[in-house]
Amino acid sequence: MILRVSANFSRPRASRLPDAQDSTQITRSTLTSVVSYAPRTGDPVSTAATTTATQLSEITNRAAHAAPVLRDASPKERRQWLRALADALEESRSELIRLADTETALGEGRLNGEFDKLIGQTRFYGDVAVEGSYLGVSIDEGVDGGQDLVRVNRPLGPVAVFGASNFPFVLGVLGHDTSAAIAAGCPVVVKAHTAHIGLSIRLAEIACTAFAAAGAPTGIFDIVVGRDAGSALVVAPETKAVAFTGSQSGGMSLWRAANERDIPIPVYAEMGTVNAVVVTRTADKMFDDVAKGFVDTFTQNGGQYCTKPGLIFVPTGFNGAERVAKTLRATNPSSTMLTKAIADSARAGLDDLRAAGARVIAEIVEGEVGFSAPAAVLAVELGDLEPGSRFLGECFGPIALVCEYESVDQLSETLAKLQGSLVSAVFTQPDDSDVPDILNVLESKVGRVIVNGWTTGAPHGWAQQHGGPWPSTSNPAVTSIGGAALERFTRPITFQGVQDSWLPREARRDNPDEITRRINGVIAPAGHR
Repeated sequence: MILRVSANFSRPRASRLPDAQDSTQITRSTLTSVVSYAPRTGDPVSTAATTTATQLSEITNRAAHAAPVLRDASPKERRQWLRALADALEESRSELIRLADTETALGEGRLNGEFDKLIGQTRFYGDVAVEGSYLGVSIDEGVDGGQDLVRVNRPLGPVAVFGASNFPFVLGVLGHDTSAAIAAGCPVVVKAHTAHIGLSIRLAEIACTAFAAAGAPTGIFDIVVGRDAGSALVVAPETKAVAFTGSQSGGMSLWRAANERDIPIPVYAEMGTVNAVVVTRTADKMFDDVAKGFVDTFTQNGGQYCTKPGLIFVPTGFNGAERVAKTLRATNPSSTMLTKAIADSARAGLDDLRAAGARVIAEIVEGEVGFSAPAAVLAVELGDLEPGSRFLGECFGPIALVCEYESVDQLSETLAKLQGSLVSAVFTQPDDSDVPDILNVLESKVGRVIVNGWTTGAPHGWAQQHGGPWPSTSNPAVTSIGGAALERFTRPITFQGVQDSWLPREARRDNPDEITRRINGVIAPAGHR
């Protein structure tokens, strides 16, 4: 059923399921609705009707009609809409946290922290729009026969967003991609995530109401439900870009579909891989703390982070595998997974690593209730880390590998064989002369390097880079988090000899929005006219 609100926004209605009997008639081959399940028990929680082809067409048409309105709105108007959304979300915090915990089992403490980040990032992207440097406005005066050249980034148009299961707030329906796209002047159509369908629909309802009350144009935001609707959204002619966070298989599927269109569109897929940790010889006295941090990090929330460290390199003589395993046994983490499919995948991944020759040093087996998976530490040999090895592929879940190395040269040679990743960490001491060589190799393999800190977490600051070389992302030149995230949803255009009043407002001489820009190669600060 489609519920229409005052500004002609539409959303599927989500219903709560009282017991398992409500979902028994749904089969994968004839899906007319989507059901979420409680990870702690396996019981159904919410259901929502899938979006029909007619409904999808109506939604994408509204987005297309909204696109020029968003494009021509001032950055301050876009910030106002995002601030109204943040305020509305804050008013519904308790309700949203309870629903999210029921559908994800991530815990109210973790979810409250994530919710704080959602509120902060929603406001942050509005501020990025107003600051304006993402527009890249550059003016060259009196060139080529006395004409001015004016270059400016313009919004692409409607963006399809596919959020993640493991971060229902900051990477979900109203996560970084949605806020960044709207801040950049692009309407958004989100594909609801099956794992938390009730939360997805409720977030969409709040967004639609908040945007309408703030005076945003009809079509600025909408949501679709179901795998078929998501596939159709990617190939809809109105869709001009795709943003995705999730598995490599899911990201690649969308990437292929977008590139097989008559007119291909960009896909910004954040897919994640193994995020390596390096411990240097100077870190011997701190290794017990490193081992504890490593276990805490790779088992946190069931190891369901795209930035989870999945492989740690330890110098020979540290007895690294045994010390990490001892810490795991002492920690005895509980690993409730987000979905049954993720739990099954984690167990299959552990079996694959065993079959490939990894030695299980410690394994913590969960019970049979809900969607559980074992936590494990395995040891591998440096010589086995070759391209194509299962050891270099992601194992999503509370599972990690320990590998010993003898020399920095040997380590660097192996690091060079790793797949591209989002982030790596190095644990060392300030006087370690080997670190520059290690960083030199890691620089070509990751989007972010951390020294003496852990890989999970990605603050939404101006300097953040959340993206890395293939296959961790489909485009290593961009970030899905941070001030530069808006640039994904724009393209540059140069106007030559165009009358000032005909230019986009951001590029006009009087600088009505007081944005930062470059004139004749010199940066003119915000407010300069």
